Amino acid sequence: MSDVFAEAPAQSAKPTIFFDGMSSRRRQVILTFADALEILEEGGAPVRWAYADIRRADSPAGILRLACTAAPPLARLEIRDAALAADVTVRCTHLDEQGTSRRGVARIVGWSMAAAVSIVCVVLFGVPLAADRLAPLVPKPMERRIGDASEVQMKTIFGRSVCEDPAGKAAFTKLVNRLRDAAGLDDDSMTAGVLPTPVPNAFALPGGKVYVLRGLLDKAENPDELAGILAHELGHLKHYDNMRGLIYNGGTSFLIGLLFGDVTGSSAVIFASRSVVEASYSREAETAADTFAIEVMHKLGRSPKPAAELMFRITGKEGGGLTSILASHPLTEDRLARMTKEDRPASGPPLLTDREWQSLKLICGSGKV
Repeated sequence: MSDVFAEAPAQSAKPTIFFDGMSSRRRQVILTFADALEILEEGGAPVRWAYADIRRADSPAGILRLACTAAPPLARLEIRDAALAADVTVRCTHLDEQGTSRRGVARIVGWSMAAAVSIVCVVLFGVPLAADRLAPLVPKPMERRIGDASEVQMKTIFGRSVCEDPAGKAAFTKLVNRLRDAAGLDDDSMTAGVLPTPVPNAFALPGGKVYVLRGLLDKAENPDELAGILAHELGHLKHYDNMRGLIYNGGTSFLIGLLFGDVTGSSAVIFASRSVVEASYSREAETAADTFAIEVMHKLGRSPKPAAELMFRITGKEGGGLTSILASHPLTEDRLARMTKEDRPASGPPLLTDREWQSLKLICGSGKV
């Protein structure tokens, strides 16, 4: 066998480059095929690579790049001559084996787990902190543009025209202004309106926009019930919850997608993970908005309890279990219990007169969409 490989140094028209893995210096070498591959540099000691230890490394087209399991990890041999590359390939029977040692597997698993833990920590702690810090810094013009785009979508779903009955609009403006002043919001920082849809809800949008849906107004029995809901939405504006949510959702979507990868079947896992993490974050924002609503109603000398009673009338008892884990809002019965605990006798004047309240109830006309 030794006679087969006892050959003269292999010459080629194109230079063969060697990196010894200890420095970045390019070495131009010639190869000798003996009982091992000998790498010869003029004036230097030969380097021997056993054929069984030679492996193919990633390389561009036209270059055979080799590594050696017994050499330093960064050592590379680059063969640019096709004939010489073919000679090497014939002798290296394990060229395309990519075996990984147990130590290497353990290292890969360890680093993978560390990366996963770091991503989870960033999702749970880093992204919320970044969202809290960045949301108030978003320029007002940009926030208004986002709010305008959201408003177009909401009006497409719930009705393009805002209810405009003059007497009802005057009563609604009076109620909103009293709440806005108690909440400490700037005069020009918000707009509010009623949309003609039977869905019982209210929402705040970026840029200081608050909308009540007619269905909620229909179910409200007195101004304090509606005022508490509006105060809750003003809390979202005060805390920049919409912008915080946009930043947080974008960050968690990217990082959880990075954690699970873009592979078949991962979408459901990513969606479930996002739902659990984001629901927890949303519940915190909702609880803070409830606290804000309680404070505003107390400043006005009114009780926050009627708002919780209205919510309970609409949703009923929600119970616990898995739905409470994925819920983005605190359970209605929990909110009712909390606001009942904060109930105080009225010490301020009514928010609206009876006549104003009846006008507000008819702000959308007959109540038909």
